[in-house]
Amino acid sequence: MPTASARAETPYALPGGAVRRSLLLIGRGLRSQPRTFAIAISASVLYGLGMVAQGWVLGRITDTVVVPAIEGPGVPRSTIWWAGLALLGIGLLTAVGVAGRRVFAGMASFDVQAGHRRLVTRQYLRLPMSWHRRHPTGQLLSNANADAESAGFVFTPLPFALGVLAMLLVASGAMLAADVVLGLIGVSVLPLVLVVNAVYRRYMSPAITKVQHERARTSDVAHESFEAAAVVKALGTEQLEETRFDAVAQDLRASNVAVGKIRSVFDPVIDMLPALATLGVLAAGTVRVADGLTGTGAVVTTAYLLTVMTFPVRAIGFVLGDLPRSLVGHERISRVIDARGYLSEGDQDLPGRGGLHLSTEDVTVTVPGITGGPDRHLLHQVSLDVPAGHTLAVVGPTGSGKSTLVDVLARLQDPAGGQVRYDGVPAPSVRTSDRTAAIALVAQNAFVFEDTIAENVTLGQVDPSTGAPYDADQVWEALRTARAEDFVTAMPDGLDTVVGERGASLSGGQRQRLAIARALIRRPRLLIMDDATSAVDPVVEQDILHRLRSYAGGVTVVLIAYRSATIMLADTVLHLDGGRVVDHGTHTELLARDAGYRRLVTTYQRERQARDSQEVR
Repeated sequence: MPTASARAETPYALPGGAVRRSLLLIGRGLRSQPRTFAIAISASVLYGLGMVAQGWVLGRITDTVVVPAIEGPGVPRSTIWWAGLALLGIGLLTAVGVAGRRVFAGMASFDVQAGHRRLVTRQYLRLPMSWHRRHPTGQLLSNANADAESAGFVFTPLPFALGVLAMLLVASGAMLAADVVLGLIGVSVLPLVLVVNAVYRRYMSPAITKVQHERARTSDVAHESFEAAAVVKALGTEQLEETRFDAVAQDLRASNVAVGKIRSVFDPVIDMLPALATLGVLAAGTVRVADGLTGTGAVVTTAYLLTVMTFPVRAIGFVLGDLPRSLVGHERISRVIDARGYLSEGDQDLPGRGGLHLSTEDVTVTVPGITGGPDRHLLHQVSLDVPAGHTLAVVGPTGSGKSTLVDVLARLQDPAGGQVRYDGVPAPSVRTSDRTAAIALVAQNAFVFEDTIAENVTLGQVDPSTGAPYDADQVWEALRTARAEDFVTAMPDGLDTVVGERGASLSGGQRQRLAIARALIRRPRLLIMDDATSAVDPVVEQDILHRLRSYAGGVTVVLIAYRSATIMLADTVLHLDGGRVVDHGTHTELLARDAGYRRLVTTYQRERQARDSQEVR
């Protein structure tokens, strides 16, 4: 597979028409696994030459053993033994060729598919969140799985087809050497195969493209249903989801049936061509033997080699049949691999300790307008300054740009204009490893893996200060700061308790506290909390925020807040509305001078009181 630097210069998508793209795809795959493919092709050549040798030996045996035994006084016993040993030796070599071809061809094909999956997955990790949000999860899963697999389909029969090309050439020469007329009848099958494939490819390519598209749709609908399982169960919409999935499944079925119909015509035609040529050889050979123009052995050799040629023609048919599917799969993963806009890599360190000084200057984020209209601002010239160790609360109505601001501050995406600075260093200039070590983001929807509590906190990483895995004491310290110690202690196996998929065995507040502990164990200098305590009791939330002030020598905190009690704990409040900064200052200052902020906080307080009253009842 190409390196990252090579891909940056050369698109991964294949240029040209179908024939050129097919040759480029095959060449790229062969170069990716040269040793394995070389062994597989060599084994295939050994098999092909063995089959041709077997046909030639059978012809000689017919003339020197079979015909004399029928028409003459007999054949010496030693001649019969030598004939048998020759066939046995050729059979053993052929068996070795078959075994080697199958084993190494399978290995090479799976290695090509694994290479595609690695390229797609690495690209997913490099691309910003803004790109991921534009692409459905089901489509991304299909690219990394079904499309990557399809792109490697052609490489399973390819070594066989390339190896037996030598067999076809030698067999054609052997047939022509045995009898020119019969040989010409035999080799006439090859151009017919090319004609049939050209027609096949014309119909197959659009059909395969539709199958891959429908497969991605099916995966997407299934993923949505699984993700919303609780909603589906709670609202009783199982029938609706079943109907949705049935519709896309039927579309996928119809597309696969259409492909099957095309192959059901192509496969028998490819099988039929050598059989027709064999019949032609037998018919012409009978006449030529009767006229004394050729020998019986020549007819046997030619007919046998044509019968044997069914296998290489079949292998070529497999390659030609799988090429359209592999091309479509390759085109789909190329769209991911060639996608650009990922974040640049910086080379500057963040050597400081304690809280991180965070600042932004005129940060602007835009998205394209609807139907060609003007660009829409998600953030417009947002400037802020958070001194090291301070806490900033970002407050604003729904759609005000809070989550977009969080993405920019954590550098999950870069702004269209303006700049974010960490300790005075522009964010794009900071080394990625330093940035991810210094900044931790805790989202509202805390993702929990199906693993132990300890693994969900450490994620299998090591302590950067020591290079050793995090120990139990460090895990417990993070859990205590996140106020998760009590419920973890109450679990049957403590830190070794395995939680269900997506933390199904935990409450929403427990998942959020576990996510906070996951961020804290890395001792970040900047902690960004996007409504990360929405499911946590207000008293517990305030305790967590108080503990953060002394954790790791003081950590800078940016939090998206809704509760008045939480907002009051912040050193500074930023009122955001419509992607613009309305005002900033302390909670008391904004209450006094910002009417919009006052209405917003009052509304939050009333909604919270109403929820609390409802819970009491």
